[in-house]
Amino acid sequence: MARQMTGAKMVVQALKDQGVDTVFGYPGGAVLPIYDEIFQQNDIRHILVRHEQGAVHAAEGYARSTGKPGVVLVTSGPGATNAVTGMADALLDSIPLVVLTGQVPTFMIGSDAFQEADTVGITRPCTKHNWLVRDTDALSGVLHEAFHVATAGRPGPVLIDIPKDVQFATGSYAPPVKGGPKRYQPQVKGDIETITELVEALETAKKPILYTGGGVINSGDAASQLLRELVDATNTPITSTLMGLGAYPGSGKNWLGMLGMHGLYEANMAMHDCDLMICIGARFDDRITGRIDAFSPHSRKAHIDIDPSSINKVVHTDIPIVGDVAHVLEDLLKIWKARGRKTDREALDRWWKQIDEWRAVNCLTYKTSDQVIKPQYALQRLEELTRGHDRYITTEVGQHQMWAAQFLTFDEPKRWMTSGGLGTMGYGFPASIGVQMAHRDSLVINVAGEASWLMNMQEMGTAVQFRLPVKQFILNNERLGMVRQWQELLHGERYSHSWSEALPDFVKLAEAFGAKGILCTDPKDLDDAIMEMIEYDGPVIFDCLVEKHENCFPMIPSGEPHNKMLLGEVSTKDAIKEGGAVLV
Repeated sequence: MARQMTGAKMVVQALKDQGVDTVFGYPGGAVLPIYDEIFQQNDIRHILVRHEQGAVHAAEGYARSTGKPGVVLVTSGPGATNAVTGMADALLDSIPLVVLTGQVPTFMIGSDAFQEADTVGITRPCTKHNWLVRDTDALSGVLHEAFHVATAGRPGPVLIDIPKDVQFATGSYAPPVKGGPKRYQPQVKGDIETITELVEALETAKKPILYTGGGVINSGDAASQLLRELVDATNTPITSTLMGLGAYPGSGKNWLGMLGMHGLYEANMAMHDCDLMICIGARFDDRITGRIDAFSPHSRKAHIDIDPSSINKVVHTDIPIVGDVAHVLEDLLKIWKARGRKTDREALDRWWKQIDEWRAVNCLTYKTSDQVIKPQYALQRLEELTRGHDRYITTEVGQHQMWAAQFLTFDEPKRWMTSGGLGTMGYGFPASIGVQMAHRDSLVINVAGEASWLMNMQEMGTAVQFRLPVKQFILNNERLGMVRQWQELLHGERYSHSWSEALPDFVKLAEAFGAKGILCTDPKDLDDAIMEMIEYDGPVIFDCLVEKHENCFPMIPSGEPHNKMLLGEVSTKDAIKEGGAVLV
């Protein structure tokens, strides 16, 4: 039943009715009426960040680790524009967010008023949908619709721009309608005939592979369970994008590791040689496909995705299925079982024998050292010492991100938060804050590079204020590592501005914020230092000085197919011995 209340009160009431318990934000003049309402209630926690970009990334971490939409509240003008990078990041990685921005009063819009910006115009390309609400009576309907649009179909960020006079005015508040607005109801059930066609292809495939992405995780825990059942029942090899890690256990026997530019040798070689490639909840981005005309050139291609615009957008699909991953996998398994659970077992045995030969290359082998900490070794030790913990990992962007994907193991979904599509430096630290808010008793570690971490270092104030024991595990090579690697390999070793000559003392920086700082420079001290970080009950900055010029391999150079990879020196010898196609 409709009730009369101010627009500001409507915002808070709608958040409660939508089950929101946490809002990440930063106040300003155009949202003070909403902040006043937040002050007068105790059901919703507000986390005061230090920068609006940090608010959005924190909301992304919260959303990715819980499956619930993250909520952001910022002011007009620079408050909204500072949030743009986070929204663009969430759009590419399909993260559900509801971003609330203040706006100047309606009668001042277009007059270049103080802290006025065309927020709806600016954010149209980086949101799934946005609204400018000029009428208080329309506000509650828009608020509820925003949550539905953010979470239904392919998830993504939405934005509501609320003028200050709309917040002050009184209007009629209506509670949410069950099932969401009828005008936006994405297709969740796949076409049964096309699913049956995919089953037939799976029954006769001699070299099948499953290529999975973040859409499996977005579909919910049921989708991950059904995926595991499909893999175990059919004995099909499985690989994943960066965003899909954890949907299938990293310790599972059919797991080939991540594929793509810095994917594993066996995953990329299997993708290149397969005769049936089933893409589930991924979008064929360029870091996965490499050269399109040489991507999985001998295969029939199936694509399962809830977003119809993703089908045939990049790669031509022979078996297109629009639908929610969980619904489609459920129907696929039912049909496959009803048809007699058939696969070409002899061909699969030969396929696995070939895959085991590729696995024997040991593509992640690197030269060890007892003089300097290798970044790969640091992550191996972090994996070993945190394996038994209730652990969540976030990352910044760069070499450390790829090494983390290669060397850390994820057996469950929603345990890995990283910026995939936009590659946003500065994502990981605030994301770890959002994850820790959602999982107060868990071990949350942000694997970082020193350059990425500095982009949102101010959020250490947020971590300390809210007593969030996030661990910042910085692999400090005093370089923009991935930029330096590309300059070495592709630009004649001309290292143009890929290092900083003025890095802070991270231990003193931690102490200045009221946190704990740890410095480690020697491999023999690493285990003790990591345990000290884990056992400390507050936020930690761990400054791990690593080899400055280590490169991240495997690597597919630009313009090359999946079977042409750069490997490390040790792995290259194995690959040549095994007959693999390797660029050296």
